[in-house]
Amino acid sequence: MAETDATITKALPEETPSAFDELVIITGFSGAGKSTAMNVFEDAGYFCVDNLPPEMIRGLIELFVHEGAKVERAAVVSDVRGGEYFEALRRVLGMLGRQGIKHRVLFLDAEEQTLVNRYKETRRRHPLAPTGSVVQGIARERELLDPVRPYADAVIDTTGLAAATLRRRIASEFLPRQTSVPLALTFSSFGFKHGPPRDADLTFDVRFLPNPHWEPDLKPLTGFDSRVVEYVAREGKLDEFYALLVPLLDFLIPQYEAEGKAHLSVAIGCTGGRHRSVAIAEHLAKRYGEREDLRVEVTHRDVEKGTPQ
Repeated sequence: MAETDATITKALPEETPSAFDELVIITGFSGAGKSTAMNVFEDAGYFCVDNLPPEMIRGLIELFVHEGAKVERAAVVSDVRGGEYFEALRRVLGMLGRQGIKHRVLFLDAEEQTLVNRYKETRRRHPLAPTGSVVQGIARERELLDPVRPYADAVIDTTGLAAATLRRRIASEFLPRQTSVPLALTFSSFGFKHGPPRDADLTFDVRFLPNPHWEPDLKPLTGFDSRVVEYVAREGKLDEFYALLVPLLDFLIPQYEAEGKAHLSVAIGCTGGRHRSVAIAEHLAKRYGEREDLRVEVTHRDVEKGTPQ
């Protein structure tokens, strides 16, 4: 159901309090990378909503500009999945400008053959051609998007762009430097006898180090205890391990950041996950926790399993 400019304008408050700073509207062709774009803003701390019909944008703004609201930045994806409601987007964008609502529009495009190929790879149906060809859906989508394109603050052609490249370009063009979120780096300890972790990006096996489990005085302790750390380090292999591991992590961390990764999980495993892996995870977390460009946390999955009675 179409709405007039007057109806849309009336629904919004006259002023936007300073607490709410910006709204980013992501639109464009299906298969052009809108989900990737949404992830960029979500990782940067934006409040994100996917597949939002245009006429609901004003309701969202009302919520954000309400006194006491804590949302400062938001990003929404509004595209042809909204069906007949999508045609209201052009009027909503015009209204936002007249109302002085700070907003920017990101329009994602791609060559037709690229879009077709992406649909073939995912085997998904085009939202405007659920029973027809993808080409027909793209043609219909172009008709709906052409009136919206002039409102875009940035048009990015994603043809030939890898997801990581697209993320970097969006971040450089849209994200203010102060919203850049440090890489979340998690060090976790675990025991191989309890199974490997499912979500680790990097896993290191430290079962080659001296095992405190076989020492009666140390067995009841954990890797938090300095006596356990001293025992693990007694043959010098622990220092050798750090001498190799730390430069490797120093090299890998910026590489993962360059690829647009927001979280890196490093798992350290020993036999039971109680002594060696705990000591090493704690040491690494302390070392990298001193860096301002990282947000470091440490977890110990199995430290309490098999605790001697």
